[in-house]
Amino acid sequence: MAVAVGNCCFSAPTSTVKFRSSVSIQPCFATSLWSSNGHALKPVSQSKRERASSSRKGSSSSSAKSQPEKEAVPNKLSGNGDIWSVTGRGKKGKSQPTAYRSFGTQRKEKKEFTVDQKEQQVEPRSLQDADFLNAVVKVYCTHTAPDYSLPWQKQRQYTSTGSAFMIGDGKLLTNAHCVEHYTQVKVKRRGDDTKYVAKVLARGVDCDIALLSVESEEFWKGAEPLQLGSLPHLQEAVTVVGYPLGGDTISVTKGVVSRIEVTSYAHGSSDLLGIQIDAAINPGNSGGPAFNDQGECIGVAFQVYRSEEAENIGYVIPTTVVSHFLDDYERNGKYTGFPCLGVLLQKLENPALRACLKVESIEGVLVRRVEPTSDAHNVLKEGDVIVSFDDVHVGCEGTVPFRSNERIAFRYLISQKFAGDVSDLGIIRAGEFKKVKAVLNPRVHLVPFHIDGGQPSYLIIAGLVFTPLSEPLIDEECEDSIGLKLLAKARYSLARFKGEQIVILSQVLANEVNIGYEDMSNQQVLKLNGTQIRNIHHLAYLVDSCKDKYLVFEFEDNYITVLEREDLLEPYVDSLGDNQAVDQDIGDSPVSNLEIGFDGIIWA
Repeated sequence: MAVAVGNCCFSAPTSTVKFRSSVSIQPCFATSLWSSNGHALKPVSQSKRERASSSRKGSSSSSAKSQPEKEAVPNKLSGNGDIWSVTGRGKKGKSQPTAYRSFGTQRKEKKEFTVDQKEQQVEPRSLQDADFLNAVVKVYCTHTAPDYSLPWQKQRQYTSTGSAFMIGDGKLLTNAHCVEHYTQVKVKRRGDDTKYVAKVLARGVDCDIALLSVESEEFWKGAEPLQLGSLPHLQEAVTVVGYPLGGDTISVTKGVVSRIEVTSYAHGSSDLLGIQIDAAINPGNSGGPAFNDQGECIGVAFQVYRSEEAENIGYVIPTTVVSHFLDDYERNGKYTGFPCLGVLLQKLENPALRACLKVESIEGVLVRRVEPTSDAHNVLKEGDVIVSFDDVHVGCEGTVPFRSNERIAFRYLISQKFAGDVSDLGIIRAGEFKKVKAVLNPRVHLVPFHIDGGQPSYLIIAGLVFTPLSEPLIDEECEDSIGLKLLAKARYSLARFKGEQIVILSQVLANEVNIGYEDMSNQQVLKLNGTQIRNIHHLAYLVDSCKDKYLVFEFEDNYITVLEREDLLEPYVDSLGDNQAVDQDIGDSPVSNLEIGFDGIIWA
């Protein structure tokens, strides 16, 4: 059985590979290494393991082990499967029988062929000479992922392939996961042996879309860009085109539209509109277009659902999401992201709950928590009931009308907006109806799923290595070594101001000035000389401006570390960045269980 994880193809044992359901998304591309229990192993060379072990006392047991493939965030919509990023890694733990996976292909794979009449990829004779097929190109990407455990270096390069298509004006569209951590991107047209260098103009991690450009005029000779069509209807025919594994030429699969709803996007850990189809989507199809019978592009293939109990469940990014991405890029000259309202909502299906809140009609959703970094924090309170969004009534299950005889999650309306747009909210507060306005902006993550710029920040003071906590770091270090308390804070706490980070001591590089501290690792640093630490830049500023004889670091669980300032070399100096964040007062942020995902609690 061939199992694809991320942009890589792995040759797996015939037994079903099971994964844990509560994990996070992070980059990991690997060669065909498999453990005895069927889990894919992270491709870390022995020399790298030795370096990690020698540089991190107290965590040698975890660093000596092969890092397992990373899992993704559990699917809150279906409740019975895992969402797998194209850059996902499997983890040890309780098994789950299903998984979402976004697909590209690694150039070097161990091929294993199985016969499945339902998923055979064919190129129908009637489509072989269709003009729109010539707009689909093959993407060759060289990746260099950062090393989050040793943030001053990068991992070994690897290559992958995917699909893309022309949209005019010298630009192409593909999936963001196909060019993640890219070093070089090349594209090749159908029927051509020449590869052309492409430039990545923008990457939308949350919507898993990337915009490419090719400067060579030769590449565009005779090219006919694709036309974006409208949102299809159920049971409409759909054709998926791309360059999946199994061969080097273009491949075509056909099916129908099975479902249209708000879907969990594996790569970006976001919830946006998605199209479910039954046409086969395999590794390498990522970034390829899906067409209707009129030859119009209705979306971009990007992930698939694998399960012993289900077959032929693929997902396509609809043109409404694609158009939003392109409009955002045109408006701002860069991609800013999909906005959110910044509230945690609870459904109001129970009559007693509605009566207690003085909601007379069967509608509305209860505000359980408001993100401090959102504009809604100024106008909404816990206990408010949102009954309308831009004059569209919100049902008691958190849904709104969608086309004829359909309903869709309330988040769909928010995703139609752009960052900075103002929304009109109808709310019931203490039984009284009110109208309020809130500005929508992208969510501020306390622990980011992806690092802006790709390379993590770090600060080394007398051998103490400090770095911001991120989901890639959690996956690389493994949840067990991070610790339950820090992991719970990463999963469930909210950012209290823009720019806030959880700064941790990731490891100690042994030296005579830090004797006795060698076993400390993965501890959150809270204060320096009594001053609360806001982020990694603030810590660098405090060290640089310190005039005291000692540097006293206070950690979680009442640990302290003391260094003599005169023993240090020239301190690390970096720009402070957000001065407002330094002056911001910081209160307590207790870990809450409200964000644990189940059907009754939803983010908007």
